[in-house]
Amino acid sequence: MAHEHHHDHPHGHGHDHGADIDWAEMAAYLESEAELFTPLYERALAWLGKEVTEPGLIVDAGSGPGVVSCLFAEAFPGARVLAADGSAPLLERAQARAERTGVADRFATLAGDLPEALDDLDYPADLLWASRSLHHLGDQRAALAAFAERLAPGGTLALLEGGLPARHLPRDIGFGRPGLQARLDALQEDRFARMRAELPGSVAVTEDWPALLTAAGLKHTRTRTFLLDVPAPVPDRARAHVVTALGRLRETVGDGLDAEDRATLDRLLDPGDPASVHHRQDVFVLAAHTVHTAVRPY
Repeated sequence: MAHEHHHDHPHGHGHDHGADIDWAEMAAYLESEAELFTPLYERALAWLGKEVTEPGLIVDAGSGPGVVSCLFAEAFPGARVLAADGSAPLLERAQARAERTGVADRFATLAGDLPEALDDLDYPADLLWASRSLHHLGDQRAALAAFAERLAPGGTLALLEGGLPARHLPRDIGFGRPGLQARLDALQEDRFARMRAELPGSVAVTEDWPALLTAAGLKHTRTRTFLLDVPAPVPDRARAHVVTALGRLRETVGDGLDAEDRATLDRLLDPGDPASVHHRQDVFVLAAHTVHTAVRPY
């Protein structure tokens, strides 16, 4: 269970998800995206740090390749960090990153499907972080209850779900019909709804995350949204992210566009076209991710 943090997730992470995703094949994309979004995650972790003081065990449930897991290890130097994910190849990348960043002595991985894999925890978690992994589980309410049960008394569950779709281009890019990204958003929402409906044991639920956290027996819900703002002109790695993200959208939902929009998107992706995202100077990255927290009572 990786989170595509645009959620793009993974981890998208828009909502580029599906039950048939080859997470290992997406590993490099997930890593580069999470690295680009690191300033956002660092602000979120600093906010969490004001509530969660000196945690002993932090669990990243749906860690993917471990970019955020390692940020947790750096932000909380007294904590042990456990990266849990259903993809063994992604966990191998997470372990390698922990070794590169010098936190391997406090870092471990746990392979298995969520939430059942967390039954193997030796100790309850002081902080359990689930970043766009919950929505890959059919029964989100039951999964939240399972996450809550894995918390120590006074422990915090932090859920990254929702926010706003990412934006990369002006509404009017000078050709084609204005508003292309909004139409891509609508197609992604439809695809996300189909993904959710097709999950094993899928249960429809109102996505009122504070209410769901409360229903899981947790208290003191808080919500805050964090912004990633990379203005134009963007550095090369941000441009590469935009190229890849739009390319994935062309593959996954592009056939749902009308002929004019498909032609516009193809032109945006053509490296030989000076008006493409490979070359144009008005490309940017603007995204918002929302974190919801709650605490297990003593």
